[in-house]
Amino acid sequence: MLSRNSIHHLRQVTRRIKHGFTHQTRSAGVTAASQKVFDREKRYGAHNYASVPVALTRAEGVYVWDVDGKRYFDFLSSYSAVNQGHCHPRLVRVLQQQAERLTLTSRAFYSDVLGEYEEYITNLFGYDKVLPMNTGVETGETSVKLARKWAYKVKGVPQGQAKHVFCENNFWGRTIAAVSASTDPVAYNDYSPFVPGFIIIPFNDLDALDKATQDPDVCSFMVEPIQGEAGVVVPDNGYIQGVRDICTKNNVLFIADEVQTGLGRTGKRLCVDHEGVKPDMVLLGKALSGGLYPVSAVLANDEVMLTILPGEHGSTYGGNALGSRIAIEALKVCEEERLAENSERLGVLLREELNKISKDLVTVVRGMGLFNAIVIKPPLDAWDVCLRMRDNGLLAKPTHGDKIRFSPPLVITEEQLWQCIDIIRKSLEESA
Repeated sequence: MLSRNSIHHLRQVTRRIKHGFTHQTRSAGVTAASQKVFDREKRYGAHNYASVPVALTRAEGVYVWDVDGKRYFDFLSSYSAVNQGHCHPRLVRVLQQQAERLTLTSRAFYSDVLGEYEEYITNLFGYDKVLPMNTGVETGETSVKLARKWAYKVKGVPQGQAKHVFCENNFWGRTIAAVSASTDPVAYNDYSPFVPGFIIIPFNDLDALDKATQDPDVCSFMVEPIQGEAGVVVPDNGYIQGVRDICTKNNVLFIADEVQTGLGRTGKRLCVDHEGVKPDMVLLGKALSGGLYPVSAVLANDEVMLTILPGEHGSTYGGNALGSRIAIEALKVCEEERLAENSERLGVLLREELNKISKDLVTVVRGMGLFNAIVIKPPLDAWDVCLRMRDNGLLAKPTHGDKIRFSPPLVITEEQLWQCIDIIRKSLEESA
């Protein structure tokens, strides 16, 4: 049986996709130029997204502009893909230079860039090997395949019996494997039959993890250090260390899904760094290219990575020269511009100010670094609040009915953040 929140979420998404935002956008005074963009997507595109009605055409740093020339603060950062800010000049420059030289060879041949990238990223994060892919969900799929290979070749799990543990309210993509691990009916409805061997436990529950991983056929536990799509849910202090200890004790691979939490977003290079923990696999994506190109990666040591042999896994575009060059520079920007430190400092300020907003408007503030969310109090509607923020010059996106995420590019300044705090406060008060 679906929960009340799940039913409400399903109804909201269905209504917005069905009506294509026509009523909401036109009543908000959207111009003909913007409406043309909305109508064309509705006419020719699949209706698998419920986008905030704003038609963007340009971006730079923390700002985006719509087709009418109005400027907004971006407080979603393409789900943390543009931690380095939109169109970072260093990334644009290396993209242009590499695109004029060599873009794609496939892995049928070597390029002079891939090895350079592999050396840089493995040294930076302290792993033996990297397996390059393109999208975040591909890293999840890759980690499951690696865990199964390890299960059969190293742990000794009988063929066909490998199991994987995930947490309730997880999100790592929309493939069949990803939705097989989901507890969100919006993600899994009408997509069965599902991948077998997936076990779901509560998030932030070490006892449940210990019990589940005592099964000798369990080979991995994949977890987001902070659950993003669920509404930036932060576990108890010590949870990640406890995960590491339990996985080690029960001979299970600890897979940290850092696609959204990694690369400075939570105030450290990786979110697991807050507890000084090293997972068996780390999944990276999104900001690994600074939003310029799909690049993702799985990091692991030889015991895990070398279980896959030539021909057993791959990607035509994975590790291509263009993506590799961009990824090197994206990582260097994070390090050299000290984005994690900026995220840590300004995240504290943002939460302090959000907590000053009336509890009649905001009931919960949570997050880490510049990865934050608020839970708004009924009868306020998160979608309506986001539309109000849009009108006031800030773009954010609701999730699961009553939650709004706030994740600006990590290049944001304190002065800009104060402007955004004022917009958020004003929008909430106007929505009441």
